[in-house]
Amino acid sequence: MLDMKVGFLNSQSPGGYAPMAAAFHQGLREIGFVEGRNVAIEYRWAQGRNDRLRALAAELIRRQVALIAAAGSSSALAAKAETTTLPIVFSAAVDPVAVGLVASLNRPGGNVTGVTDLSVELRQKQVEMLHELAPTATVLAALLNPTFPGSETQSRDLQAAARKLGLQLHVVHASTERDFDPIFAAMVQLRAGLLVIGADPFFFGHRDQIAALAVRHRMPAIFFLREFAAVGGLMSYGPSVTDIYRQVGIYAGRILKGEKPADLPVQEPTKYELVINLKTAKALGLQIPPTLLARADEVIE
Repeated sequence: MLDMKVGFLNSQSPGGYAPMAAAFHQGLREIGFVEGRNVAIEYRWAQGRNDRLRALAAELIRRQVALIAAAGSSSALAAKAETTTLPIVFSAAVDPVAVGLVASLNRPGGNVTGVTDLSVELRQKQVEMLHELAPTATVLAALLNPTFPGSETQSRDLQAAARKLGLQLHVVHASTERDFDPIFAAMVQLRAGLLVIGADPFFFGHRDQIAALAVRHRMPAIFFLREFAAVGGLMSYGPSVTDIYRQVGIYAGRILKGEKPADLPVQEPTKYELVINLKTAKALGLQIPPTLLARADEVIE
């Protein structure tokens, strides 16, 4: 009989998440918990349907898990709506205070803690890097998901970043796979010369399609995770997602050993990475400035 059961709740499909699940396991292992030896993990995937998350969270609670590791803010909010007592550890690209997950970063209170990418500077740097890459472009498009809890904050941050550089910003929305083709056609009509993809698990789940559409429409785009650049996106700047899942695993392990979420401060990413795909740059006819290349953590040839 295994000692503990942990719930793992994700709004997307398991296919693209193998490296993240491995990183979560690594974090647990660092605290002394190994799946199949002294901990069992119950996985629940919503397959892109956020309306299923609360039912999946309720199912995990019925399975008497010791805690829920919730990937993404939608998963975390769904789990929180189902329980105020069972510990929840989240990874989320939102301000967890603003969306109501925790009372404060240093003292979360309640039953929820985790790892967040809060940084306003992140959006500013993304826009600055795009501008450095294509300094003559004047129109910036931002692709956001209106159903994502952090989209308003991201929109505000991007407005400020665009204003600072004198760029005209158009925010465009996609919340289903059907939206992508017409949205990219609309961005071409708006004469957008630069594109920022908002941080969101839904976009992450469709990264191959979005990266391919940006290249097809000859739009220099920056993404929030290296996994986008790895599948053909031009450039990514953001936290290491595997490092975030590892930190979630560490927190889960500490809670299994008796610590309380209320006492564990919300962590911010410790590792940011700039990844540039030179093959995509060549396909777009872009010369990457040496200053940008020198700052890259990884260059994909």
